[in-house]
Amino acid sequence: MKNLTKRQEEILNLIKRHIADFGFPPTRADIARSLGFKSPNASEQHLRAIEKKGFIKILSGASRGIVLNDSSLDEIPVIGLVAAGGPILAQENIEKSIPKSQNILSNDIDYYLRVRGDSMVDIGIFEEDLIGVNKSINTKIGSVVVARINDEVTVKTLVEMSQNKVILRAENKNYNDITVDPSIDELVIEGSCVALLRENI
Repeated sequence: MKNLTKRQEEILNLIKRHIADFGFPPTRADIARSLGFKSPNASEQHLRAIEKKGFIKILSGASRGIVLNDSSLDEIPVIGLVAAGGPILAQENIEKSIPKSQNILSNDIDYYLRVRGDSMVDIGIFEEDLIGVNKSINTKIGSVVVARINDEVTVKTLVEMSQNKVILRAENKNYNDITVDPSIDELVIEGSCVALLRENI
């Protein structure tokens, strides 16, 4: 299959998320509205181009007649900057996808998250690295986790977790630990780091 343009990749990811969230694909109007197109016709043109490249099949005569090819499901999304307050896997956070066929690190990766900042450098996690995140495994003390504190997402080591207190440690002596009181702040452990990928070495 041919590579997608950035816009086509945005549309394909939107289709996948819509199916995951609602159980059925979006209409052309849904796509146009989500991506700011002036009319559904613009969506149609992009969909036809994506179909030609082998990622989807369009069923004529059906407003939601978009079928994902199996191979397009075999991709892992890469999350860039996370919009405040929104889900990590929201469409606007996905910067690209990596085919599972190219993933030799772990079979348990739900998504990659691009690291921002230098708070984890002492354990070899640097800015722009991609950490492979598993959403479903049980989080253990000592694990590197993706945590959402109120509207902010951070990558830290989990060192303590109780009903009254959660401590997240930065692996950089220049940063203080983050202590969270779950009764005051909203804390969600979004997943655990199960792999590390460094691009363009």
